[in-house]
Amino acid sequence: MSMQVEDPRVVEFDVQTDEMLVNMGPQHPSTHGVLRLLLRTDGEIVHECTPHIGYLHRCAEKIGENLAAPQWIPYTDRMDYLAAMNMNLGFALAIEKMVGMEVNEKAMHLRVFIAELGRVASHLVAMGTYGLDLGTFSPFLYAFREREIILDFFEEICGARLTYSYITIGGATHDLPEEIEIPDGLSALLKIKKGGRKPFFEVVEMFLQWLEKRIVEYHTLLTRNAIFIKRTADIGILTREIAISYGCTGPVLRGSGVDYDLRRDGEAIYTRMYKDYDFEIPVAPFEDAPRDAVVGDCWSRFYVRMMEVVQAIRLVRQSIPKYQAAEGTHREPFKFNTKLPKDEVYLETEAPRGQMGFYVVGNGNAEPLRCRAKSSCFCNLSITDKICRGVPLADVPAVVGSLDVVMGEIDR
Repeated sequence: MSMQVEDPRVVEFDVQTDEMLVNMGPQHPSTHGVLRLLLRTDGEIVHECTPHIGYLHRCAEKIGENLAAPQWIPYTDRMDYLAAMNMNLGFALAIEKMVGMEVNEKAMHLRVFIAELGRVASHLVAMGTYGLDLGTFSPFLYAFREREIILDFFEEICGARLTYSYITIGGATHDLPEEIEIPDGLSALLKIKKGGRKPFFEVVEMFLQWLEKRIVEYHTLLTRNAIFIKRTADIGILTREIAISYGCTGPVLRGSGVDYDLRRDGEAIYTRMYKDYDFEIPVAPFEDAPRDAVVGDCWSRFYVRMMEVVQAIRLVRQSIPKYQAAEGTHREPFKFNTKLPKDEVYLETEAPRGQMGFYVVGNGNAEPLRCRAKSSCFCNLSITDKICRGVPLADVPAVVGSLDVVMGEIDR
């Protein structure tokens, strides 16, 4: 009978860890803005994650009570500044609902064209920065390169690249241009000689065709990358029930398996914009998901955004012939001194990060009595503690990045 002899070189210690509070932010590359996360950890495991907000508060809603409705459009630009066109649209629709205004078909299709291009630009940023959070740099550069071309289009349309104030009450401030010079970035990518002007929609189609091919490469670089899957699959799981109970919306909600999108399920004044359009709403689970991925994890939320880019391209393409065939002008007149009725309205639209709502109370003056915004990112951020508990400290950037919050929308 052999006896097991202890190895004298092995020394065992009774290791005990203490709880520690770790500040992540407010200036941290993975918090996507001035967000502070207070993490309570036991060793490398997170036991509690408390978001602290308010670092970007600008009193925008109070300012809205002292301005005529069209004058408040620039303040919506500063909310989700990565999807400012979609912010403009939400507030414009709320005022139109209050005063009973219906824009003509030409303006509606123009809005679809602009809003969906804005969705593509916003999700490109989400993809690039998420890759950066997880340690890969190339997708970040590619995403911003493509986004710059969309911003070139917006600059040609309205003169601005970030805060547009373009979609306004009654339609849009300007009509779409007939011709445009091919953006430098696009001409370099397609190896087209600079100079000369081409039809605007022809240049847009050139870009969309090129972008569709790039999306396949993005899936190779990130979506199907074994390291990326290890960092995102089966991590930060948000169940369907918790997502609904916390009021989550947008890709965060659809990544948890809830089939809900205001472009299809919202109020009539908003859904009429999309009534004749053919598009799908990406919802987890996905047939082509990796084996390790589960509904509601970081990978699913990321993939919803990637698939929404494909659907947004479909919508942009459909809007072009509809816009060209529609009658009417780009805008119905709305004067600055138009008095708002003594009434209240609330309207939500499907912005890139979720349902963005605007609440307006009129009192018979041009300036609203109350002007409030309901942030999509606020509800999505509120589940941070739920889905960060029990994960390693190194996975917190992956979880927070998958929510894709913009603090300008939360801190108003």
